Amino acid sequence: MIIILKNGASKESVARLEEIIKSKGVKANRIEGVSQNIIGLVGDTSVIDVENLLAQECVEDIRRVQEPYKNANRKFHPDDTVINVGGVNIGDGSLQIIAGPCSVESEEQIITTAIACKEAGATMLRGGAFKPRTSPYAFQGLRDEGIKLLLKAREISGLPIVTEIMSYGDLDLFADIDVIQVGARNMQNFELLKALGRIDKPILLKRGLANTMEELLMSAEYIMAEGNSKVILCERGIRTFETMTRNTLDISAVPLLKQKSHLPVAVDPSHATGITSLIEPLSLASIVAGADALEIEVHNDPKSALSDGGQQLTPAKFAEIMKKIKDICGYLNRKIG
Repeated sequence: MIIILKNGASKESVARLEEIIKSKGVKANRIEGVSQNIIGLVGDTSVIDVENLLAQECVEDIRRVQEPYKNANRKFHPDDTVINVGGVNIGDGSLQIIAGPCSVESEEQIITTAIACKEAGATMLRGGAFKPRTSPYAFQGLRDEGIKLLLKAREISGLPIVTEIMSYGDLDLFADIDVIQVGARNMQNFELLKALGRIDKPILLKRGLANTMEELLMSAEYIMAEGNSKVILCERGIRTFETMTRNTLDISAVPLLKQKSHLPVAVDPSHATGITSLIEPLSLASIVAGADALEIEVHNDPKSALSDGGQQLTPAKFAEIMKKIKDICGYLNRKIG
């Protein structure tokens, strides 16, 4: 349920309204927009007397919301959410490029790649310290040592860093990380999501391998319901019957998620298909579709990579693609960074 407040409503009348709502055991989220202020009701709104609320002097109108996600819903928050990450804004109309290796493998590897990505135009650095792998025998990441190397790469390159968390038990290790990523396999790890909702740090939430967009938004709701509104949704490809690609990039998810939600939307064209030759066209298509950020895997030596070498670009190829990204952003009157 959404309560639209009258323009010029007094603080006292709004406070009385909020007290009435809270007395019914329903949470009242006040949201101040550019041209309109609203209060979003979260909880069992069946106990609310709509006629009584309409009688309050500060109430313009009341609308019911059918979708189960409330905090992530654009109806509750008409204006786009802009998330600041170390001086970089995601969601303000600009395009952010998150680039780096699938996993952190050594100091030389991550620093060399970070510098190359920045020189090509990347605005943020990605790299996995903890790696969820299908096989228990595959490289699982350098873990806490990988975190330390990422922080060193940030110090040298100046790029804010994005890295994935696997368990809320490791949360203390991520205290200095700029953006915590929740991978596709953990999209419905609800205890992890709730723990991330209790910290004040941007969360990049990837869509699960076989999850709907509504399920993605409900996972975002888990984080936001705990108080953290800094959520970035990420489309990274879903499993379909198609076998020629690792996954199928749902490009329609970008504009649809932006219609349904006020949260920024990123696209990962690397995991989307697992084929490096498709990263360029999928990146350009994602920009046209309205993506706020791209997350692209880049490795200084993909052939020797310890994970996902087949989907990681060389720095030279990344720089080549970045030129085309800059061209299309210029055509669309969008800036990078």
